[in-house]
Amino acid sequence: MPSRAPDWLTAAPVAHRGLHDAARGIVESTPSAFSAAIAGGFAIETDLQLSSDGEAMVFHDDTLARLTERGDDIRTLSAAELKTVRYKATADRMITLGELCEMTNGRVPLVVEIKSRFDGDRRLIRRIAEIVRAYQGPLALMSFDPDQVLAIRDHVPDVPRGVVAERYYREDEWRALPPEKVRGMLHLRHAFRTRPHFIAYWINELPAPAPWIAQHIFGCALLTWTVRTPEQRARAARYADQMIFEGFVPEPKHP
Repeated sequence: MPSRAPDWLTAAPVAHRGLHDAARGIVESTPSAFSAAIAGGFAIETDLQLSSDGEAMVFHDDTLARLTERGDDIRTLSAAELKTVRYKATADRMITLGELCEMTNGRVPLVVEIKSRFDGDRRLIRRIAEIVRAYQGPLALMSFDPDQVLAIRDHVPDVPRGVVAERYYREDEWRALPPEKVRGMLHLRHAFRTRPHFIAYWINELPAPAPWIAQHIFGCALLTWTVRTPEQRARAARYADQMIFEGFVPEPKHP
């Protein structure tokens, strides 16, 4: 079945939070990690968080403690304040989505996850929409939160949209959500509302019925995260259309 997603989405391996390597002083989600991915010809996966003044900031965690010299909740600081925060063990600073788009300039695809507090707040997607409408390069948006995927469909329907998913959602991070929120995410049961073009599924839970149906019956592209080991790489090659990888550099494809 022809894929609902564009061919560029699965053409090259996707570097998880950029091509980072702590041993070389390249920290995840930084300009250095993105530059390395671009130089290697890899697509870039990264995450967006909302600043206190409504800017789309390139950062994964809800708080700054793990990667930077501060411990604040990212939503309590303005974009200008966040751009001054120093990452540990590097001179890199946090950047905005607009700056990432300018830096990438269409040279490789961007696969961007919208982080969510599952509270119905659409300010982040509204800011993202303002930026991506003016961006000419290949870019896709995705989220765990079905409400955010619906927001992508509402605000930028022409941008490829995806669902980040697991099979069971048993990790500690999901226990803080109301049970009905988790039930709504199970088995991609929201897909008839969100109408994703692709699925990004946890490698440790492939194969699974829901992504197989999405891929083979409804024509969704299937990405898988986060591939780190040879066993995971073999599994990704067997079940997915492309991998989101970390901790190694895939060999280039030969004609």
